[in-house]
Amino acid sequence: MKITVYIGIDDTDIPGSRGTGKLAHDIAKALDTYHAYAITRHQLFFHPSIAYTSHNSNAVVHVNASGVEACREIFDIAKGVMLEQFLEGSDPGLAVADAGQILPPLIVMGQDAKIKLLDQDPVRTLAKNLGILLEGLGGTEEGVIGAMAGLGLAVTNDDGRYLLRGNLRTIRDETDVETLLANGVDSIYLPDGKEVTSGRIKIRENQYPKPSAVAGRAVLFVKERGPGEYLAYMRR
Repeated sequence: MKITVYIGIDDTDIPGSRGTGKLAHDIAKALDTYHAYAITRHQLFFHPSIAYTSHNSNAVVHVNASGVEACREIFDIAKGVMLEQFLEGSDPGLAVADAGQILPPLIVMGQDAKIKLLDQDPVRTLAKNLGILLEGLGGTEEGVIGAMAGLGLAVTNDDGRYLLRGNLRTIRDETDVETLLANGVDSIYLPDGKEVTSGRIKIRENQYPKPSAVAGRAVLFVKERGPGEYLAYMRR
């Protein structure tokens, strides 16, 4: 079992810019002395009062590390990347925590962020009480809410989908089930509950497989196209 430090980021983009997921990949690459083994995307609440760019989703980088010193160093590296790529008009937030700091109140806060509006002040107080590194890096700093929510959602391994896991980013167009299972997918299912254990799977154009985090597993959901042929699709 991996010992994990989580990096939550949110509200880092503006219309027409690179997305938060791309910035998360850049942060993962910058962590030279650490192993960033996964990135997850988590869907938050849609509401007219929330100034999201397109989908109101955040991103969380999963790093094989632990401890206060590691958290501080990882925070500083991530902050440096975010400040270097800061976009005027964005409201970025950054949160970093060891898995042991992500306690039930933060998990509940993450779940709340999927269904209702939250304010910055209680979120900042929660971070302080749990000893979590949290900072707004520009604009209104509203991204601190999504950054913290991402930590609470990612630690459950039961929310969102993977933007990085194994070698999945190298897979494009079409592949077989065996290749997916060898490169980061734990299992493949049809919506009716049937498990897919063989066959060919089509990936959407210009996309790579993005399995969902379900009960601690990376699960790719597919639709049937014909005998032994399937189309991968992404759940929110």
